[in-house]
Amino acid sequence: MPSYPSWLHPLSPVLLLAIPFLLAILILSPSIPFSNRALLTSPRFFSRVRSSEEIWSVTRVVEWKPCHWWTDRPLTALPPKTNGFIRVDCYGGLNQMRRDLCDGIGIARLLNATLVLPKFEVAAYWNESSGFADVFDVDFFIERTKGFVDIVKELPEEIAGKEPFRVDCSKRMGSFDYAEVVLPELLKHQFISITPAMSQRRDRYPLYAKAALCQACYNSLRLNKALEKKGFELLSAIPKPFLSLHLRFEPDMVAYTQCEYDALSPSSLKAIEAARGDRKPWTGDAARLWRERGKCPLTPNETAFILQALAIPTNTTIYLAAGDGILELEGFTSVYTNVHTKSSLLSADDFVAMHGNTKAVLDYYISINSEAYIATHFGNMDKMVSAMRALNGMYKTLVLSRKAFASSTSKGLVGKELASALWEAHKEDFVMGRGTALPDCFCEIGM
Repeated sequence: MPSYPSWLHPLSPVLLLAIPFLLAILILSPSIPFSNRALLTSPRFFSRVRSSEEIWSVTRVVEWKPCHWWTDRPLTALPPKTNGFIRVDCYGGLNQMRRDLCDGIGIARLLNATLVLPKFEVAAYWNESSGFADVFDVDFFIERTKGFVDIVKELPEEIAGKEPFRVDCSKRMGSFDYAEVVLPELLKHQFISITPAMSQRRDRYPLYAKAALCQACYNSLRLNKALEKKGFELLSAIPKPFLSLHLRFEPDMVAYTQCEYDALSPSSLKAIEAARGDRKPWTGDAARLWRERGKCPLTPNETAFILQALAIPTNTTIYLAAGDGILELEGFTSVYTNVHTKSSLLSADDFVAMHGNTKAVLDYYISINSEAYIATHFGNMDKMVSAMRALNGMYKTLVLSRKAFASSTSKGLVGKELASALWEAHKEDFVMGRGTALPDCFCEIGM
């Protein structure tokens, strides 16, 4: 009998013949989520992909700065007589309520109305139990908006005991003209409450109304002393320098987007399915087109892959600005191991005692003060954080492109080719300052 080396076997010819077929299957098969490819998320792999500096070293050609028409322009005088009083009723999470408040301030100025302190609606879904004064410094808010819009803590005696007349404009589709629809109700009832319509086009506001919105939203909302103190304590506990990462992959969010993921754990799939309700996932071509439009949240594993493609070192200190219940988090923390969270930095009693708004406030405070900020989704918090960072000249800010990831993987790109494609897509976004600030109050400045 012939002797064989320990690594060879008489069946080797069969295996050798099978290898080309196996390779063909791997190459021609549809793109597989990278959460299944451990090799692609290892530091050794990426050390072979690129030796360039991280994404922040790229020279930008565009910055976003506050527009001069609201920071430097003389104020348009407020009318001598108010048309009535408006209370803005804000719903949802903290940053959604803040968005509604900003819009409401612009509307109040548009209608020559006096703004009553807003009402933050208690929402069991968000574990919410705080009002405006529980989050923001009321006196600072009123002082900083002086001259832009009139704001009062209390109503005049003649209407103080009345409930406001509710004008529902939150669910209207298309353009909604407040002057045409809301003003008559304001003049008639003198005290109304509104929740601004998301579809309202701010570009149709006169400059004095837009200036009131911008000033109130970006120069007048300061955390109250108790929350600022808590935020500073948390900020002090994070090793410097650090990157704040707003990671979104909660069951309800994934369910809402109607996206389907094959490479998740059974427990994650079960949690998503439980949150779906009537929102069934897209299938077939509809699912593919939906994903390629960038509608599907990045998994923590995909997020780790993109950060490595952008040459963010795996030993980077990262503060995880995220809500409770992130799925598949180990897919990120197994790659980026120097991760800090609110629960790891605060005492157990302090963390458990926090309600939803306090947690969101802390994430916001840390994110506007971090050396760098990356978001996996451009939601209400990301828009506000990005704008505040631009206001303060902090431009290491980036929103990861779900569309670029989906488009590249749908083309079958893997490994080095995928990493290079993601680098180019995000480099272009960073160079042009995309996702850095909101265009309503900020203007492009060429470098």
